[in-house]
Amino acid sequence: MLIAMGAIFLLSHQPGDSLHIPSFIPGFDKVAHMTVYGVLAATILYTFEPAINNGRTLAPFLVTVTVCILYGLGDEFHQSFIPGRFASVADLVADTLGAVVACAAWFFWKRKKNSTSQVLFQ
Repeated sequence: MLIAMGAIFLLSHQPGDSLHIPSFIPGFDKVAHMTVYGVLAATILYTFEPAINNGRTLAPFLVTVTVCILYGLGDEFHQSFIPGRFASVADLVADTLGAVVACAAWFFWKRKKNSTSQVLFQ
């Protein structure tokens, strides 16, 4: 989790003119935000693995999404001080969406994994 947060911070600390975002791919930066925050969410969910395995999913998912939103807010605030960068609500929405998608994917993967193992071991 700390490595993912550090990577996000380092990427956010790059001046705007040093970023080489492909201009021929519309929305590429939003996909990048979703992906990076999805990875962050997965690393946070991993810490909640014992609770999730015991059937408690709502609280870990809410905490995970909340942490991602708060870190995204801090990240956008941080970017507002970097030359050539600015804070963006659209980026925060992409960050949040990435966290939610990662949580949903984790939930469905665990549910499928548990239902498969229950069938195999009955």
